[in-house]
Amino acid sequence: MHIHRIFIVFIISLLAVYSVMGQQAVITVLDQKSDKPVSFAHVSFEPLGDGKVFKALTNEKGIVENKANTKASLGISYVGYKTLQQEIEPGKSYTFRLIPNILNIDEVVVTAQYAPKRADKSIYKVKVINRQTIQNKAANSLDQVMENELNIRVSRDGVLGSGMSLNGLSGEHLKFLVDGVPVIGRLNGNIDISQLNVYNIDHIEFVEGPMSVIYGSNAMAGVVNLITSENQNYKSYTNLQGYFESVGEYNFNATTSLRYDHHIFQVSGGRDFFAGYSENNTGRSKLWKPKRAYFLDGSYIYDKERFKLKFKTSYYDEFLLSKGNLRKPYFETAFDSYFYTKRFTNKLDISKKVLSNRYLNILTAYSVFDRKTKNYFVDLTKLEKTLRDADTTKFHSAMLRGTFSKSDEGRFNYQLGIDLNLDYGSGEKIDGGSKELGDYAAFLSIKYKPVEKLLLQPGIRLIYNTNYDAPLVYSMNAKYDFYDHLSMRGSFARGFRAPSLKELYLDFVDVNHKIFGNENLKAERSYNINGSLLYHADREKHVYEAELNYFYNYIENSIDLVIREDEVGNDPANSVPPYTYLNLNKYATTGFGLSLNYRYYPNLNVKAGLNRTNSIISHENVADQQAMSTDYNLSLNYKWIRYDLDISIFYKYNGKLPIFSVNTEDEIALTYKENFQNLDFAIGKSWFENSLYTNAGLKNIFDNKRIPYTGSTSGGVHTGGDGSSLVGYGRTFFLSASYTIKYLK
Repeated sequence: MHIHRIFIVFIISLLAVYSVMGQQAVITVLDQKSDKPVSFAHVSFEPLGDGKVFKALTNEKGIVENKANTKASLGISYVGYKTLQQEIEPGKSYTFRLIPNILNIDEVVVTAQYAPKRADKSIYKVKVINRQTIQNKAANSLDQVMENELNIRVSRDGVLGSGMSLNGLSGEHLKFLVDGVPVIGRLNGNIDISQLNVYNIDHIEFVEGPMSVIYGSNAMAGVVNLITSENQNYKSYTNLQGYFESVGEYNFNATTSLRYDHHIFQVSGGRDFFAGYSENNTGRSKLWKPKRAYFLDGSYIYDKERFKLKFKTSYYDEFLLSKGNLRKPYFETAFDSYFYTKRFTNKLDISKKVLSNRYLNILTAYSVFDRKTKNYFVDLTKLEKTLRDADTTKFHSAMLRGTFSKSDEGRFNYQLGIDLNLDYGSGEKIDGGSKELGDYAAFLSIKYKPVEKLLLQPGIRLIYNTNYDAPLVYSMNAKYDFYDHLSMRGSFARGFRAPSLKELYLDFVDVNHKIFGNENLKAERSYNINGSLLYHADREKHVYEAELNYFYNYIENSIDLVIREDEVGNDPANSVPPYTYLNLNKYATTGFGLSLNYRYYPNLNVKAGLNRTNSIISHENVADQQAMSTDYNLSLNYKWIRYDLDISIFYKYNGKLPIFSVNTEDEIALTYKENFQNLDFAIGKSWFENSLYTNAGLKNIFDNKRIPYTGSTSGGVHTGGDGSSLVGYGRTFFLSASYTIKYLK
């Protein structure tokens, strides 16, 4: 009898223990608007007194154990949500609802900031294109990401690739960065942004307006910074991506990352292939040249509380083939050109938080751009090719950038820094075989808040240039918050840009271009004004945003291409007009834009915008000429939650684009690139608990291929030979897939 009683007491005690264990204290994290769990959110438990800080991730159901041993400060963060801070007690269960950052203005940005900061709090006008948008567009490179953005024009060339303009300024006036490191290797004034692959890009930040004080030369129009992804969440992470497009494009890439304690190792790479395209495929020559590219990135990160070190190396290898048509009279021979482009960059980035509100950052990098051209005579009867000529052009760039900043919620903050850049170019096409150009600067920026709603940021940059006398560059930025939903930004800046090695010394000649350097060029000096008024309101599941923008850019001694008519002869080899660089008296752009954004969370996001740009040019004693261009865009994304579908539409109207040209007789000619419309459509879907994402759709639905030029063609405006500009290879179908394997423990 006693044994039975003891057994019953034992069973009851055991059940009590299991009951207590079943009531383990947990933290549950939900989406405030949808009440769905937030999986894999970052959770930290920081004791209010002395003690160890614990960090964890929520599981698939948004749940994590309450690891607090004493009263603690709980921090919960996740991309796309506002960070939550809350005091908690040990042994208790809690449910917290995160507020989603419905619009990109709330995303954290680093470009030109004293310390990482929400975009809506930045004194600069910073736009963010996140990974989800890149995925919805099925974009492979930067030009495909930016082509439907407002106030941006993307130009394309069958050999030189893609260029981009912002606020009516392009080429040397726009700076491109990858994780803060300048991209080198401009051809015809532009970085080929089709070579900037976005397969491992977390998001893109671009600052509209002059950034000469912070980033120096090439930053008059603004800065575009591509931020690569970092594995901060998983012990191991692997992603495989494939892309197919009906025009003959086949891409594949992969990323794998391992995290051990404070160490992160990551390797990624891939291959892109494009078969080339022509409207008429009867000849050997294609308008869009076939190309193949390999790319590889490797990085090591040590990240521990107040200190972060990142070393990264990147390699890009592209081969482009330009076949010539068969030559008369027997159509048995042809001339072919092979173009080899290599980019190699090594970067070391060190960041340390000093005390509670001071930040030290040191960034150093060494970059190489190597372009080789080989021209062959091809005998198709013998299936032989003979090398006619070859040349190699190399550009090397070494940079060191260091900043020390104070950044907190106080009235006075500052940033001081150095920016040292040395460029070296060598090759047969460079005058004298090799040249170098140094640009060394120190800058100071101050943030002062005289009253609660007003923030002022003056800045100066002292420059020593090895080739040119540089003026003092200065700027003034201001931000005024009328109230929580309405803010105004304004900026004035002076800019300076020394001609690049390419503009001074490089003779760039290929099958489609003849551009000669001019060592007598003067440096450009500019004045830039930008202003914006932003309204933002969040009403439960509805978000409204409207922004009005204005800009004015004035450039003295603007460097432009001028045709050299005196060298155009009757030789068929001179069918491509030769150009050189020349200083114009002035070039100015002014304009305004209006953008609207509405989102119904979590289903619908609609953006629309209008932009007008007026361009003015003057040279010598010729009267000023000016012309207006207009563009507007519309994008729509609908998330069909029941079927887990993302439906996206991207539309843009590109108005008449004015193109000015000056000939050797100092005459200005005005030609227009006619208007055209672009429309893309995509449907994406997640499978197998978000491990697989597929996307399919149509690009260039309006079937754009060539856009004609109209207006005067006197003065040597280069129109590509047939009075038209290449913009695309017609309507295409695409299919992409991304598969991810994640391991948390």
